[in-house]
Amino acid sequence: MKFSLCIGAYPGKDVIYHLEKIKEHAFHGLEYYAWWELGDLKTISKHQERIGVGMNATCTPFISLVDESQRDAYLTGIQETIHACKILGIRSVISQTGNVLDGVSRDQQRATMIDTLKRCAPLFEEAGIILEIEPLNGLIDHKGHFLQRSDESVDVIDQVDSPNVKLVFDVYHQQITEGNVTRNATGYIDRINHYHIADNPGRKEPGTGELNYIHILRAIKRTGFSGFIGLECGYTIDTDEAIVQFKQEILSQI
Repeated sequence: MKFSLCIGAYPGKDVIYHLEKIKEHAFHGLEYYAWWELGDLKTISKHQERIGVGMNATCTPFISLVDESQRDAYLTGIQETIHACKILGIRSVISQTGNVLDGVSRDQQRATMIDTLKRCAPLFEEAGIILEIEPLNGLIDHKGHFLQRSDESVDVIDQVDSPNVKLVFDVYHQQITEGNVTRNATGYIDRINHYHIADNPGRKEPGTGELNYIHILRAIKRTGFSGFIGLECGYTIDTDEAIVQFKQEILSQI
């Protein structure tokens, strides 16, 4: 398993600072969501080569997957994102799904999502990049988000039927939405491309809440998973101290 930090882990610090810190902590990648805010992508790519650590995931510009009228704009954003990923060496693109539309049946919105993803799939297959769909909790952080449960998300992925359209499983979101985290995080392993972790409640670093991350990460490790696990969390103490504590108290036990 490989571990990544997410932009914002060091508040107010830029992408280069984050990459250098990731190298310092012997982690493996950075998730930088808004690639379009990076400026000169070729310059960033050179910094990644110099530091020896790069970005492992980004997002596509947020446009609803369930709104058919936004499909062309979504596909344009996908094409632009793939181009950016090729420059930066990024292999995963995260997509949210958008909020439920009033006056449109859930089945119709779901069918629109599946059709749009089917149109995206060949672009990602050709590029050798994974498009990741992310279910988010609607109770605390993302009220009205269309995809919230892992089982429905997996069903959508199965209907798209592409090796390059998968799931990012966010343990924090799924604990709030459905619980049963270890079983779902491992049971859907063949559809999961990478994980996000944070504790609950509070969305702070693992070890500060109710989730037993030694147990969860051991279970994921037993599946043979070799992809990224991203610390998408805030920190209750200094970030460097929190990362050292995470490695000593959790990673050393798995």
